[in-house]
Amino acid sequence: MSQLVIEHVFKVFGRRPKEGIRRLQEGADRAELREEGTTAAVIDASFAVEQGEIFVVMGLSGSGKSTLLRMLNGLLEPTSGRVLFDGQDLTGLSAKALRDLRSRKISMVFQHFALFPHRSVLENAAYGLEVQGRPPKERAEKATEALSLVGLEGWENSWPDELSGGMQQRVGLARALATDADLLLMDESFSALDPLIRRDMQDQLLELQQRLHKTIVFITHDLNEAMRLGDRIAVMRDGRIVQIGTAEDILTDPANDYVASFVQDVDRSRVLTAASIMEEPRVMVSPNDGPRAAMRALRTDQASAAFVVERGRRLVGTVTEGRVTEALRKAEGTVRDLMDTDCVTTHADAPLSELLTPASQSKLPLAVLDDNGRLTGVIPRVTLLAALGEGQEDTGSHRLPDFPALVEADAPAGGDPGRTGGPDGPGGPGDSGAAPGGGNGNGDDEGKEATRA
Repeated sequence: MSQLVIEHVFKVFGRRPKEGIRRLQEGADRAELREEGTTAAVIDASFAVEQGEIFVVMGLSGSGKSTLLRMLNGLLEPTSGRVLFDGQDLTGLSAKALRDLRSRKISMVFQHFALFPHRSVLENAAYGLEVQGRPPKERAEKATEALSLVGLEGWENSWPDELSGGMQQRVGLARALATDADLLLMDESFSALDPLIRRDMQDQLLELQQRLHKTIVFITHDLNEAMRLGDRIAVMRDGRIVQIGTAEDILTDPANDYVASFVQDVDRSRVLTAASIMEEPRVMVSPNDGPRAAMRALRTDQASAAFVVERGRRLVGTVTEGRVTEALRKAEGTVRDLMDTDCVTTHADAPLSELLTPASQSKLPLAVLDDNGRLTGVIPRVTLLAALGEGQEDTGSHRLPDFPALVEADAPAGGDPGRTGGPDGPGGPGDSGAAPGGGNGNGDDEGKEATRA
């Protein structure tokens, strides 16, 4: 079950908010209502946030994102719709029950730090615990632990005006963490910081999330920040949510022209990952196969090399057609004796910007592995270059790498890359299509499932 669920939420300000909702449902827009003296801040918002997810709400100023956030913890009451947290409808709670929920289960980190200048760093971090009525010793212990988590160990007795902006925001984050709340609401929390400090805070938030697995709703107007932090992103415009998806979804399949204009200047190579462009391996062989079986697999797919995998598709090496041909002439050995164990690999989550160097180090496609060393897909250089080329054409945000020798090896003039012959056989040693997979009955269906995953 989702930890936070928003169902058809409206927030309309003015004398006749219910009439405003009716007009919106009939097709009126924000501007028409404004002429009538009614302001539609949030219009029919619906989404669900999973436990442990960073859900980013992104939009320009006035899009309704901060108003939406304040309905998630009951600071504002929806004009219509429901907000459910852990299955409990916040719109039906009493004021006392809402205050108790906010003090124990929901914490907020503000844009402008909101520290008490007359309290020490430790006392500021412990404020939420004080509101809960915790004893002084427990407050000090938990606040000290939270300050250590955000890198402020040793600053407990300092005053807010002795800290930099980034350090003050760390105190605000420590205050939110000290209460051990299940849900963190972060309203433009890093936007007041200098760019370098903001990036440090983003890094720290991601590191903390790996350890603590909090549910976080993060508000921002910065697309790069949204794509860096968010597991999923909701894009708002004029009070409406116009698209929800992962960074890759929004970048590669924008819902409308408005979203497309938002992402047109994004560096795709830093957002798209190996998983988004990898292909299903075509030829794989077992280390226990003989050279005859290996050659049959290679020729079936007209490939010049194969990845060598053990049971469960665990990658152990590569073998070329030239080595297999030599073994056939000598009539000796198995693939294990012929293979090269020095494989160039990457992880499914690696951004394309990190694949350029490894791609230049191998004549074979990059092998994409999971955490257990299992082969889940491959990325031929031609596929990587095509993905980067699409980014260059769409955004103008980066220059394609110059790999003339490698590209020539992969794609001889006038032919299909890796298919026109070469010293080692039909595909040549630089075959982009020598991404082995399934030619010998070694787990095709399993490989397709892994690639989809």
